[in-house]
Amino acid sequence: AVVSTQSTGQSVTVTGKHAVISGTDTLAGSVVTMNSCIQNFMKNSRCSLIEAVSCATKHPAQLLKCEALYGTLEFGTAADFVIIDSDINVLATFIGGDCVFVSDKYISVIKS
Repeated sequence: AVVSTQSTGQSVTVTGKHAVISGTDTLAGSVVTMNSCIQNFMKNSRCSLIEAVSCATKHPAQLLKCEALYGTLEFGTAADFVIIDSDINVLATFIGGDCVFVSDKYISVIKS
């Protein structure tokens, strides 16, 4: 797929997990999903799911100095979170406590 970017005026070609400036081999960013990053991190570091999720959520929020609102589910935070299965597939996504995505797999689990 070719995507036009307004900030640079250049088009980006996305093929699988790769995004390049159209007509070149120059990387233009990433299209990898967070759950696949967590899976890859766990595989390569041999850490637990809890440690990997913390590395993807809590630690970046601390680094960016926004941990008062993001990175945890403490009272008063943004309440952005996902529900995942044992294979780290996203079943549902919540932003500000509101459900914004539900997978077909999760709907079938809820109904049973």
